[in-house]
Amino acid sequence: MLSYIIRRVAQSALVLFVVGLVAFSMFRFVGDPIDNMLGQERTMEDVERLRAQLGLDQPFPVQYVKFLQEAVQGNFGVSFRQGRPVAEILAERAPATLELALVSAVFAIVLGIALGVFTAIRRDGFAANFIMSASLIGVSLPTFLIGILLIYIFSVELGWLPSFGRGEVVDLGWWSTGLLTSSGLKALILPAITLGLYQMTLIMRLVRSEMLEVLRQDYIRFARARGLSDRTINFRHALKNTMVPVITIIGLQLGAIIAFAIITETVFQWPGLGLLFINAIQFVDIPVMAAYLMMISVIFVTINLAVDILYAFIDPRLRVSA
Repeated sequence: MLSYIIRRVAQSALVLFVVGLVAFSMFRFVGDPIDNMLGQERTMEDVERLRAQLGLDQPFPVQYVKFLQEAVQGNFGVSFRQGRPVAEILAERAPATLELALVSAVFAIVLGIALGVFTAIRRDGFAANFIMSASLIGVSLPTFLIGILLIYIFSVELGWLPSFGRGEVVDLGWWSTGLLTSSGLKALILPAITLGLYQMTLIMRLVRSEMLEVLRQDYIRFARARGLSDRTINFRHALKNTMVPVITIIGLQLGAIIAFAIITETVFQWPGLGLLFINAIQFVDIPVMAAYLMMISVIFVTINLAVDILYAFIDPRLRVSA
């Protein structure tokens, strides 16, 4: 088991290295940040001086190695646009994104598993068929269109919920949260539903499919022949075996929620990391873009590593093979 964990950690480190190399290479083609930082009256001396000051005159391998050395220490340089340390900017924006991702993940996982189990147990009922038909909306419609529809219904027509912003927040040390204020909770509802709806429908349909497959197994028939109650069969035996493949998908979707929050944050003008990344692209703020992609990569790899280890604990066959 220990060798399995060590091997997965080594693979994760290699993935981070490759992702960082690819991302840092792409930044060479998004534009020249010097054009946005200096005005129209700049001279060639000003351009060369600023380029040397930012380290952009060095060869690409030197820039990348220096970036990795600083990133390991938590230093991602200075923002070209704001002139502030990137780590400080990320620390200010991270609570908004992580809070939105957490609420969306809870919404997707809890409701997805519950509806998946319900539609599998009551697969021939009207409610189950209606839920499965309605779930096509979450799978088919793009995220930005779902967000616009929710804004139109609940903000424009009904006026129940705000259409943009985060509302009032409370500072708890370095962390800021809107969960402790009424306006913060109201502002969180629409973005959380928009971000988590696709993941919720995906988890629900996967749980239903796996649950139906498990319920057809011989040991379930044997359990019914022994006279066990439906509750015991469905939740102690069937659901437990259903969750083995579902855990992997849930782990991937948790990373996707954070990574794809860019669209939701743009639609609702949510002051998080996604909106920061969009603005960084517009101003060719390379340190912010590099730090954001590296942070998302670390989150993805960490979640996948945790899921792999959890999967090994759940499935004894992996422990034996490891």
